[in-house]
Amino acid sequence: MIKHRKLAARALLAVVFWPSLFFFWFLGPFVFFLLSTTSSEVCMRLETRAEFLAAAKGAIPMLALQNLIYAIPIICLVLWGCLFPDPARARHIVTCIKLFASAVVVGALWEYGSSLICDGYGQGFFSPAWQMTSYLPIVSLVLNAPLYVLAFSLGRAFSTREDVAEDEASPPA
Repeated sequence: MIKHRKLAARALLAVVFWPSLFFFWFLGPFVFFLLSTTSSEVCMRLETRAEFLAAAKGAIPMLALQNLIYAIPIICLVLWGCLFPDPARARHIVTCIKLFASAVVVGALWEYGSSLICDGYGQGFFSPAWQMTSYLPIVSLVLNAPLYVLAFSLGRAFSTREDVAEDEASPPA
């Protein structure tokens, strides 16, 4: 009975993990990028420093929601780790969490920083140091590539049943 519940929990986590991994992690950045680049009319209305800063701070709830949605595969990995403890996988999950946290910070700095340098009139309201945030997508790529690979391999390992994996590993009789 307990084995069936764990198997059902594993299957339910897989049903949540795989779609969220592909739709949120692989397609989500493109959607958010399109949303951020198509809203150029906001920049045209900003005339004062206060309006500009208010518009930039208005992006913070969207960033928080975006990162909460992106955390769903990591939460699934943590739950799988709790249901099926394995020290080697636990270390990889901790690595995933660290990479994800770093990617969240870099992504938030990039998105918030890029909103601070867009004033619509070519006037700099803030320090040119914010223009350095244009290099953060490269850092984000360096963090996200191993995160994607590690999360994918952990998801595959957790969502594969042991009895199926053992049958595939054993030589044919």
